This record gives sequence, C-alpha cells and structure tokens, in this order.
Amino acid sequence: MRRFQSHGDGSFRPEDLRGLGADVVFEAGVRIWHPETVTLGENVYVGHDAMLKGYYRGELVVGRDTWLGQGVFLHSAGGIYIGERVGVGPFVKMLTSVHDEAGRAVPILAAPLRFAPVHVEDDADLGVGSILLPGVRVGRGAQVGAGAVVTRDVPPYAVVAGNPAKLLRMRPE
Repeated sequence: MRRFQSHGDGSFRPEDLRGLGADVVFEAGVRIWHPETVTLGENVYVGHDAMLKGYYRGELVVGRDTWLGQGVFLHSAGGIYIGERVGVGPFVKMLTSVHDEAGRAVPILAAPLRFAPVHVEDDADLGVGSILLPGVRVGRGAQVGAGAVVTRDVPPYAVVAGNPAKLLRMRPE
C-alpha cells in the first residue's frame, strides 16, 4: 500500500489561477488545490467553503456569469467544464475519477483509477446537493433536481431528478 501524504490546505492566491476573469467573488473559506489548472471566467461567484480540487493532470474551467454555491466539491482529476450562466447549487459534488474493479485480492483503494470528464453546458442549473458522476454531460438549459445523482448524460432542456436521476419532463419552448 502506498504511503499517504498531505495535499495541503487549499490556500491560494488569485494570481496563481491559470485564468481569472474580472469581477470574480471568492467568499470566506474557499479553497483551491492546483490553482494552476483552474480557470474562472468573468463575473463568477464562488460561495463560502467551496472546495475546488484542481488536479495536476486535469483542469477545471468555469464560464462567465456562473454561480457556484457554498460548500460545492468539484474534483477535476478527469476535467470539469462548466459553461456560462450556470447555477451550481450549494453542496453540489462533481467527481471525475473512480477506482476500477481489480478483483477481491486488491483493496478497492489500491485499484487503478479511471478518469472521465464532467461537462455542464451553458444555462444549466444543478439543484442543492446533486451529484454528477464521472463522464456525464448535462445539456444546455437542463435542470437537475435537488439531491439527484446523475449517472448518465442529461439531454438539453431536460428536467431530471432522483437517484439515479431520471427524466421527468422537457422544459417548455
């Protein structure tokens, strides 16, 4: 088993980010790891105690006019791409890696990691506490209900909810 090591406390300076648009708001308690892999567009709000886990091999890109609620947890090992005018509710989680099955002889923690990006297209909205799993795409203008677990792609303008998230309806024209 490998030895664990600290990843640090997530302290950062805004100038350390790969890209930082004008008028970005960082509330108290925001932490960013690997800021050199994080790009935030113009007029982005990052809520209290948000954890933006940049990663040495992935990137985290957030488009302009996007709101990241308090307590969000974004782990961008496989890449996270959030469009423009997106609402990311409080305590939303986005994960981009998972341990592969390696058989019973290998502890899950020691199994190889598989990476897959998460994409959230423009004008989408993610409800409080929703979870997006590796490899999913939330289409333009889609709405994900509070507490939903998104395990597969969400079509543009769809409304989904539940665990796993299921299509409830399409948003009207």
